[in-house]
Amino acid sequence: MPLITVQYSSTNDVPPSKAEIAAAVSELSSKILQKDPKVTAIIVQTVEASDWFAGGRSLAEQKLASVWLDIHITDGTNTKDEKAEFVAATFKRFGELLGPLHTESYVHVHEVRADAYGFGGLTQERRYIAKKLWIPPYQLAV
Repeated sequence: MPLITVQYSSTNDVPPSKAEIAAAVSELSSKILQKDPKVTAIIVQTVEASDWFAGGRSLAEQKLASVWLDIHITDGTNTKDEKAEFVAATFKRFGELLGPLHTESYVHVHEVRADAYGFGGLTQERRYIAKKLWIPPYQLAV
């Protein structure tokens, strides 16, 4: 159930659509971090290269693309290796989508405590507890 925000600037003559970017992010978070795409929310925003500065110069001047991806996940649901793989794969995939990336392109994985994060009016901790308290029907007959 991650919430993912993507801000990007592309150098491609025909930049990818926001739907293409959302699909790529959903695929990466599903494949690497095992996040369910059915409960993944993604916000995609374009930033003009002339409005994005890295190292004191605009991306337009440098003729480079960039991305800022911010993902919120429940604390303890992924290993260090999975998060590192996600960061590396995201950088690689966005280089393919947007054109050559400035090294000042970021992926930020926020690990949020289960009691402080949720969707649909329930925290992740309450969902976990409810799932653990569920008694299968075959056990009720005993």
